Order: sequence, then C-alpha cells, then structure tokens
Amino acid sequence: MNLDVLVFAAHPDDAELSMGGTIARLTSKGKKVGIIDFTQGEMGTRGTPILRLKEAKRAAVALKVTVRENLHIPDGNIEIIKENLDKVICEIRKYKPTIIFAPYFNDRHPDHIDASIIVKKAMFTSGLTKAVTKFNGKIQKAYRPKKLYYYMQTYTFEPTFIVDITKYFEIKMKSVKAYKSQFHNPKSSEPESFISSSKFMDYISARASFYGFQIRKEYGEPFFCEEALEIDPNNLI
Repeated sequence: MNLDVLVFAAHPDDAELSMGGTIARLTSKGKKVGIIDFTQGEMGTRGTPILRLKEAKRAAVALKVTVRENLHIPDGNIEIIKENLDKVICEIRKYKPTIIFAPYFNDRHPDHIDASIIVKKAMFTSGLTKAVTKFNGKIQKAYRPKKLYYYMQTYTFEPTFIVDITKYFEIKMKSVKAYKSQFHNPKSSEPESFISSSKFMDYISARASFYGFQIRKEYGEPFFCEEALEIDPNNLI
C-alpha cells in the first residue's frame, strides 16, 4: 500500500499535538496518511504502554489515518544506531510516501531530537540501492520521498509555511483528548505532570491561534523545511 504522507513521531500523541489539524485536513481530502510512533511512551509519568496503544488507535480513528504503527523502540533511549535506522527505512520503503513529516531537530526532549535525526538519515539512505532492508523476508526496493517537513514541538522556529486548520481544529483536539491517561483529569490518582495540568489544553489552543493569526486565520500549524520550495506563481494570486 502506498501512502501520500507518512508522519514519524517519537511518542504516541506527538503527531496529534503538533499536526493533528493538518492530518485531519489531508485525510478529509482523501489523502492516505500514516503515523509511525517510535516508542510506546512507557517512560511517561502517566498511563501504561498497553493503554497508550489503545489511545493511539482511538486518535487514529478520529483523524481517519490509513496506517498507525509502533516501532517499539525504548522510550527515553532512541539511539541513533543502524537497527533503528533500518526500522525507519523499512517503513519508508514499505509505504512509499510522497512526503514525510518528522519532529523539528532542535527540541527540549532528547527523544524528539534523535527521532528527527534518524528520520532524516533514513529518508536519504532509503533511496540507496545498496542499503539493504527486508520486509516479510523479501528485499525491499530503494525509494526516497520527495520532501521532508518538520513539525513544531517544544521549541519554536520561523515557519517555512503555516497550514490553516480552522475547519479541523475540533478534530485535532478530539484526537488529542483520545489520550485520556495523559491529560487533565481531576479524578485521576496518578502523579501530576506539565501536560496533565488544567492549563495545557489552553496552551495548545493558544499556539494554534498564534500561528493562525500569522496567516489571518483562526487556527494554524507551523512547519519548517530545510530546502527551498517550488511555488507556482498562480497560487500566489
């Protein structure tokens, strides 16, 4: 199965928090989108790996993604090693996405940084014929997506472009709230964390509002690309 878009995330809920609105906009137009989580988020303050996998499935349904997979790399220890690189290459060659999204490479969380580096290396290496990977016992064909785009997590950047998610903001928030174990629940007996505070959802909304303002829309999601982007001047009018 070929996908239009493949989103890589270090932890379950990263993709939803950072670009859930963009994913919803893509799938609403019939695009086939996949999300690949590196870890099960087992080092998180709240929840369990099994619970978070169930929550990830619910979020995937909300966003109408075609594929949701987990690489089962240890949370808190996403090493930049050949084993992990090959796992990502295998996913790229398996689904042959036109474009890829990954965490921005400068971030507070080391897992986000390492996942970003691995995805960039994997995207290049997946196009090399002599870099051999197998799926179901068969050697995969070399394949390289057209572009790699980075989504924003903790640290900000000057966006290359911003996607209007005004019509899809509620779907984004529905996908985020699918992770009930992670966010505010006054009845929860688990330890408090930054993202479980009652204000965290306000922060998510405020960021979307800020980037929406930059493009004169209600809500937006920012992205960064290291390469120059080709633009049809007719689309500027």
